[in-house]
Amino acid sequence: MAIVVRDLEQADVDALQALIESFPAYAERVAGHAPGPSDALSALISVPPDFDPSGKRGIGLWEDGMLIAFADVLFGWPDPPTAYIGLLIVHGARQGQGVGRRLHDAVLERVRQDTGAMTMRLGIVERNAAHAEPFWRALGYAPTGEVKPYRYDKLESTVSMWERPATG
Repeated sequence: MAIVVRDLEQADVDALQALIESFPAYAERVAGHAPGPSDALSALISVPPDFDPSGKRGIGLWEDGMLIAFADVLFGWPDPPTAYIGLLIVHGARQGQGVGRRLHDAVLERVRQDTGAMTMRLGIVERNAAHAEPFWRALGYAPTGEVKPYRYDKLESTVSMWERPATG
């Protein structure tokens, strides 16, 4: 079994769309509806306002040529010593098999190699918290106490910010 971790390119958009569609429950919780046809393209190119797109990495974990996990990582956001994970998703058929942890380990390695980031940061949408919090806590993240409003299309919720050191 060949495992490869690499940045996704525009040509990988169909593989990413298939991955997103393999786990529709995530989209239903954070977007309020099933995955849409342009979700993969959005995950590859969307950045926050005033963020330099050159700092965005779409990192994929491939097994035997199939994309089984993806992480959207912003190097230097919201500030230079921070790397922000905007999304980490695992193929629906591979949930609970350590794939997410393996991709996260690869993300940490990339952050350590390519940036001076000291902190890893992410947000957990309240509607997804019961599913996401145990995973992120097991990887060493903890809530910062910062809670922000969250809106996606017609869905309104909150997002809790979580952090951990980028080293160690």
